[in-house]
Amino acid sequence: MAKETGRKLIASNKKARHDYEILKTYEAGLVLAGTEVKSLREGRASLVDAFAQEHEGEIMLYGLHIAEYGYGSWTNHVPRRTRKLLLHRVEIAKILGQLRDGNGLTLVPLSMYFNNGWAKVELGMARGLKSYDKRQVLAARDAQKEIAREMGRRLKGGR
Repeated sequence: MAKETGRKLIASNKKARHDYEILKTYEAGLVLAGTEVKSLREGRASLVDAFAQEHEGEIMLYGLHIAEYGYGSWTNHVPRRTRKLLLHRVEIAKILGQLRDGNGLTLVPLSMYFNNGWAKVELGMARGLKSYDKRQVLAARDAQKEIAREMGRRLKGGR
């Protein structure tokens, strides 16, 4: 079989970008079992309830759901098990330092993908948004759409 190249999206967490202000992103590998990889290649994963946290000096991913592999037997994996994230020690130290500062930051998985055949997770260092912040973002986005619409009309010669 030929080696896989490029980037193939498995799952994304669209709600995370709505609920959090993403300050910085990190790319991390995952420690997976064989049937988990096969299930991911079928695109059967969900990041909805997933979050990352420190555990004994390492960063672990909790709540990630990878569906059981259909053709797996007794060797199948547990769908919602805790998975270790693979990062450089310097990155782990930097992330843990930011999380321990107490600034209300959290580590949220934004997307999961295959990069040259390796399963990766994009993590975001995030700060939670208040409901009024979300309304302001939506209002600004609507204003931008209206401005673009009006500019399009004027360029076409209307009004």
